[in-house]
Amino acid sequence: MNAIDPSGGSKVQRDKPLPRDKPWIFRTYAGHSDASESNKLYRNNLAKGQTGLSVAFDLPTQTGYDPDHVLARGEVGKVGVPVSHLGDMRALFDQIPLAQMNTSMTINATAAWLLSLYIAVADEQGAPRLALQGTTQNDLVKEYLSRGTYVFPPRPSMQLTTDIVVFTARELPKWNPTNVCSYHLQEAGASPVQELSYALATAIALLDSIRAQPEVSEAEFPGIVGRISFFVNAGMRFITELCKMRAFVDLWDEITLTRYGIQDEAMRRFRYGVQVNSLGLTEPQPENNVYRILIEMLAVTLSKKARARAVQLPAWNEALGLPRPFDQQWSLRMQQVLAYETDLLEFGDIFDGSSAIDAKVEELKTAALEELAKIDAMGGALAAVESGYMKQALVENGARRIEAIERGEQVVIGVNKFTTSEPSPLSAGEGNVVTVPDSVELEAVGRLKAWRSQRDTKAAESALAELASAAKETRNVMPASIACAKAGVTTGEWAQALREIFGEYRAPTGVDTGKAGDDPGLATVKAAVARATQKLGRPPRFLVGKPGLDGHSNGAEQIAVRARDAGMAVNYGGIRQTPEEIVTQAQETEADIIGLSILSGSHLPLVRDVTARLRVAGMTIPVVVGGIIPPDDENALRNMGVAAVYTPKDFALDGIIADVAGLAAKGKG
Repeated sequence: MNAIDPSGGSKVQRDKPLPRDKPWIFRTYAGHSDASESNKLYRNNLAKGQTGLSVAFDLPTQTGYDPDHVLARGEVGKVGVPVSHLGDMRALFDQIPLAQMNTSMTINATAAWLLSLYIAVADEQGAPRLALQGTTQNDLVKEYLSRGTYVFPPRPSMQLTTDIVVFTARELPKWNPTNVCSYHLQEAGASPVQELSYALATAIALLDSIRAQPEVSEAEFPGIVGRISFFVNAGMRFITELCKMRAFVDLWDEITLTRYGIQDEAMRRFRYGVQVNSLGLTEPQPENNVYRILIEMLAVTLSKKARARAVQLPAWNEALGLPRPFDQQWSLRMQQVLAYETDLLEFGDIFDGSSAIDAKVEELKTAALEELAKIDAMGGALAAVESGYMKQALVENGARRIEAIERGEQVVIGVNKFTTSEPSPLSAGEGNVVTVPDSVELEAVGRLKAWRSQRDTKAAESALAELASAAKETRNVMPASIACAKAGVTTGEWAQALREIFGEYRAPTGVDTGKAGDDPGLATVKAAVARATQKLGRPPRFLVGKPGLDGHSNGAEQIAVRARDAGMAVNYGGIRQTPEEIVTQAQETEADIIGLSILSGSHLPLVRDVTARLRVAGMTIPVVVGGIIPPDDENALRNMGVAAVYTPKDFALDGIIADVAGLAAKGKG
């Protein structure tokens, strides 16, 4: 059919519309304060065109504690929504039909429990289990290496993951029971090769565990393999990240075919969701983060062969604090503009046949297979976690990354180059980030007490007894967990029942390794430590503490490694310490200075607790604090007596260590 050219004159042939691929699922990682407030946020985001939910749970929920537990103090509702029982899960999904929703839940150690609560609500809604669609992250291996929300030792944790996979294969066939998660590995310092090999090693360990289950038939196994999904990271090295994703596609296809004999090509497909790199978001000139997020999204969407199935983007101001609804909307609109306004989805893979892309993909695949063989020779991913091999490798690679930024070899605009800046109107004034009031915790504790008083206590106790029996007898825990959910059991009670059977675990810290720093680059900070050593008559004793439930240990580990390499006597006990434990440790080690790392937003109550306990103990040693800390909170911390506050803008570790050494010596002066 011909049409008149609107510019006048000649006729032109109307372009025939090209068929378009279906867009990926648009998500926003969200949740905070309480279930009702988070529900409002979800429904608001869905109304703006979001096509799936991505639930952020708070740290007590992720680590199996109720809001009234001592370790939950200061953490309730800060980095996600607290879900303590079935009532909270009902409120979280009020007026959201689960039969029609695709829900991703970022949950690992307590994944079986949160999925059980979700199923219980779906049952109440009358939603057929066969219709439920979504994902539980459910990858414990990376928790020992990076995120830190593990509870149980690796082997029982793998069994819990396996239970979910086997259960969902039969009861929830549209559910993705696990996201093998390399996202946090990159945040913890992983190179592309480590991200590829460690994630694939984890997937292999999981599939080996599933295949060993007597109830899994040979006929069922390919379908189970087909439901395994991945959750990845995309950083700023755009071409390398794109090639990494193409390498993932090829390697997964090869592994599932050759190792597991999966003949159906559809079951070998590499299916993944993505959140782009949050570690690279900067506090200085945060408006530049908009461009970073866009570029990183392109790495996982441009190549049709390796395109993400779901994308969630951080907000531009997440290095400053919790984003506002507007900030989340801005990230959602970024996805929608790419998907609906461009012609990206009308073409095949635009990188097929590129010699440069093919060469980089092969390079990554070859190196990843070599690392996989090394891990396999150790006994697989679990053995490599238990030995500390993987953790040490991540800490060392992370140290090299930080050194490259400090030396200017890796350019970060606004941080180590082009630092002169106009004031940003985007981050000016009050209310530029969301803050969670302390009252949220008190209200959560009140609701928890009311829930316990109103439930059938005998029914809850009976359900917990059955859960314990299932765990002891190595039966699948999912049916008993769903029964617990419906009987009113709480998150802390479910986790405690399994703690008593499986025990708890302290993962290797990764700092007890050889020299990770660069000797020439350490000259200045070593001189500062030497001056402090001369004044004290011995090396300064530096206690690095991680109070609360924040498991983002990368910053604390890098500080500990650099301080040790500079000549300080460093004591780092790992994550998840109470303020009481930190003060006791300071007494026992006769620490000269304490450094607290808190990235969960709970810095005010936790630091207040630590400093109060130091005063009661009669200890006058200086305390420094690092984290994502707004300026007003920084002033509040200084009023508590904190000697120095460090935020993401303070990227030069040598300067921090020199400060710490000077404060340690001054405190003893």
